[in-house]
Amino acid sequence: MALEDAKTQIDHAFTRPDAAGLSFENAFGGATSFLRRRYTKDLAGIDVAFTGIPFDQAVTHRPGCRFGPRAVREASSLQPYDPPYGWGYSPLEAFAVADFGDMPFDYAKVWEVPAAIEAHIAGILDQGAAAITLGGDHFITLPVLRAHVAKHGPLALVQFDAHSDSWADDDPDRIDHGTFVYKAVEEGLIDPARSVAIGIRTENPDTRGVTVIDAPEVHRTGPDAVAARVREIVGTGPCYLTFDIDALDPAFAPGTGTPVWGGLSSGQAAILLRELAGLDIVGGDVVEVSPQYDTSGATAVAGAHVAMEILCLWGWTRRG
Repeated sequence: MALEDAKTQIDHAFTRPDAAGLSFENAFGGATSFLRRRYTKDLAGIDVAFTGIPFDQAVTHRPGCRFGPRAVREASSLQPYDPPYGWGYSPLEAFAVADFGDMPFDYAKVWEVPAAIEAHIAGILDQGAAAITLGGDHFITLPVLRAHVAKHGPLALVQFDAHSDSWADDDPDRIDHGTFVYKAVEEGLIDPARSVAIGIRTENPDTRGVTVIDAPEVHRTGPDAVAARVREIVGTGPCYLTFDIDALDPAFAPGTGTPVWGGLSSGQAAILLRELAGLDIVGGDVVEVSPQYDTSGATAVAGAHVAMEILCLWGWTRRG
């Protein structure tokens, strides 16, 4: 296939004949799925399923990351023509990848959402596929972790963020994007000794034992040194990667609910993610893309690239 195939290829979200391979339909047209993958609920033979959780209930400032999955899918239309630059392999050709669509839920019954998320992700994992999630506010990572831990056991957490999200919260009924790490540690979902938060630049004295590599340290020491330290902390066991888009400086990702200056550049994030190759990443998410605060679309573009990098990282240790 090549770019000239755009004259006949259209709506690969529904018409592509197989689950592996690049896609050459016009980026500006056609039905939008993540990376032009086929929408399907049947994951037989699928290695990786992308799914959206369009939920935001508790963000610090600007709501709207429920629109993140839609915007990230649209931004990803620029990516499926070629293998991602610099990886040396093509995950869309090496693996069968599908778009599982979004999680359904009753927006008027917020208290049902945590169990719905856990069941939704478990439904993907039970079919034998890995799950990469497009959010949604950062609360969603807690029930997503619960589903992954049920399959893999306790995990290390690699968290890109401006905030530690480890504020104390012992109320099991609260749904809060700023407490998912605290609850994940308290529930034994993650091993804090093997977990690390990168890009932090807000005060929180209690990180529940998770190592913090703040944004100034990334700027001073460089992404290669930081990645080496992350690999040392995480080790060889299974881990989960979550990327809050506000890990990036607002200059690179203004479309988020909680912008904080002094963050990572998109270039630093790209190097850091690439240098984590070799970690046993079993799943991941990108969250808190709020496209309505960014008319340029740059935040959604960043979210789409992060999701692709998570796919590349997952596939790095699983290539044939």
